[in-house]
Amino acid sequence: MARNMQPIAKRCKALNLSPAAMGYANKNTNRNPKGQMRRKQSEYALQLTEKQKVKFVYGIMEKQFRGYYEKAARMPGKTGENLLTLIERRLDNVVYRMGFAKTRREARQLTTHGHFTVNGQRVDIPSYLVKTGDVIEVREKSRGSVKFKALLGEDAPVVNLPKWLVREKNTLRGTVVAMPMRDDIDFPVEEHLIVELYSK
Repeated sequence: MARNMQPIAKRCKALNLSPAAMGYANKNTNRNPKGQMRRKQSEYALQLTEKQKVKFVYGIMEKQFRGYYEKAARMPGKTGENLLTLIERRLDNVVYRMGFAKTRREARQLTTHGHFTVNGQRVDIPSYLVKTGDVIEVREKSRGSVKFKALLGEDAPVVNLPKWLVREKNTLRGTVVAMPMRDDIDFPVEEHLIVELYSK
């Protein structure tokens, strides 16, 4: 399985992206603190940067990302918005959004190891696309682990859920109550540039 192993802080700086979008609150890099004098970016460079930003945040490789774009282009509505909301529906992203993992990378790993069920069925495919009404929960066998026990009780971390997801209080279970919308994307991205890049 292909994985993106690029250094988080360094890559975020190159893409002008806050590490918080990746789930890392305290990451930073001291490399090249004053920055280099860069020439004005070309149109192609701007488009490529936006594409790389989305791929990096969600941990998606090029072939799979292209597949999402082609699927989004066939859907009614704006292709760019369709692309973002399609990727937002990935199971590993939903696991992260519900607070079952601290980062999307961790969510991807936990999903691959089969710690979650969708509607009672074990799913170990991070790219599985959830739909309205799906119930995502931690498997019964996994609930005894220290990792998941820490998500319950008074000391459990507070999770800021997007409005399209609901997590039952003090449980390891959540529900997809709606499809994600464009304004649910919590990092700056100009998706029209991605569409322009692929439309060439």
